[in-house]
Amino acid sequence: MHTVTIILILLLAVVASAFMARLLPIKVPLPLVQIATGAVLSYGFGISVPLDPEFFFLFFIPPLLFLDGWRIPKSAFFRDARPIVTLAIGLVLFTVVGMGYFIHWMIPAIPLAAAFALAAILSPTDPVAVSAIASQSPIPSRLMHILEGESLLNDASGLVCFRFAVAAVITGSFSLLDASLEFLQAAGGGLLVGIAVAWLIGILNRWLVAAVGEDPGTQILISLLVPFAAYLGAEHIGSSGILAAAAAGITMHYADLVGRRLAATRMQRRAVWDTIQMALNGVIFVILGAQLRATVEGLPGIALEMGLSTAWWLAFYVLAITAVLAVLRFLWVWGSLKFTVFKGKRNEDEEVVKPPFKLLLVTAFAGVRGAITLAGILTLPFLLPNGAEFPARDLLIFLAKGVILLSLLTASIALPLLTRDLEFSPEPVIGAGEG
Repeated sequence: MHTVTIILILLLAVVASAFMARLLPIKVPLPLVQIATGAVLSYGFGISVPLDPEFFFLFFIPPLLFLDGWRIPKSAFFRDARPIVTLAIGLVLFTVVGMGYFIHWMIPAIPLAAAFALAAILSPTDPVAVSAIASQSPIPSRLMHILEGESLLNDASGLVCFRFAVAAVITGSFSLLDASLEFLQAAGGGLLVGIAVAWLIGILNRWLVAAVGEDPGTQILISLLVPFAAYLGAEHIGSSGILAAAAAGITMHYADLVGRRLAATRMQRRAVWDTIQMALNGVIFVILGAQLRATVEGLPGIALEMGLSTAWWLAFYVLAITAVLAVLRFLWVWGSLKFTVFKGKRNEDEEVVKPPFKLLLVTAFAGVRGAITLAGILTLPFLLPNGAEFPARDLLIFLAKGVILLSLLTASIALPLLTRDLEFSPEPVIGAGEG
């Protein structure tokens, strides 16, 4: 009964925050309002929201990534596949290596493998927060599609790197060959399972509809079950359930085109999925806000454990990590996107169009951290096999939460300023998915 009460309170908080965001005299991104609402629940009413990472990954992540894959414009996704993959894999590895060494250098008390683990879980970005911020200061549509595509794929690469870094802390060893093979297995298996699940369910569904007719309620329920089937199927064979859910969403679009649903089904399904998306996204940020009190109260203990003279050093660490993340992202974007996505077609009479500097800054600041980082860092084990405590576990969790909050706040301030008067060439009209 207590769990049901907490769920109802969280949903009520999502509704209240949506109204508050509209009533505020100044425009504040909805995720920040939801985090503030969660903090009010914690400080004002003493509500504590425990977060089970396994439940979080199963219940929240598959439907959200499935819907992102379903609705992302497919022509844009495949047209910009090169920069998307470059960001989703290359930038993740660049971030893990660069941030890992930086964190270990800045905080020697964190072992190098543990620093790599923190860097890995900070590498995935959260398009939900960026989309909410972009609603106040629109990001160019093509860049937004690239950021959405990046987030669909970098969750898997970041989590695989995180898993291997944690294993290195536990075992004291690391094999680049084993890591590469497992990454290929996780990514390839996840893609194949997601595609297979969506196509098989689509084929079976079309056969049943042809035999007995189409019922909107049944079709909506089937669409709700697909991401969980893909996620659980991939996890069962040791592949990436997150990538499987995203792949199932992309495939679902094409499966729908073969057996086009009735207009009534599409309209009702879209309304249901819009509600689910709003509820799950909102609950994630409310939970983050509700954990602020416990996080702040634990700062003196973390500072004492690390031998710091004051807890303000922890705030400095969060600021430094967030800044270096933005710098690394900018450097990668400058070195890759500048010469791929945004350059014009080469011909004898046309010069290469290079991206404005402000647009590169927008791409860098749009790397907001969110749900995957929060859930992933909480899966750190408490103890090592020899019975010793996992090194600097509380500090790693605090740093991850701090970076999530600061990246949200920074993007909320920086993106509206950077996108003001930003001119961008119009995007070609392309087809979009339907949820």
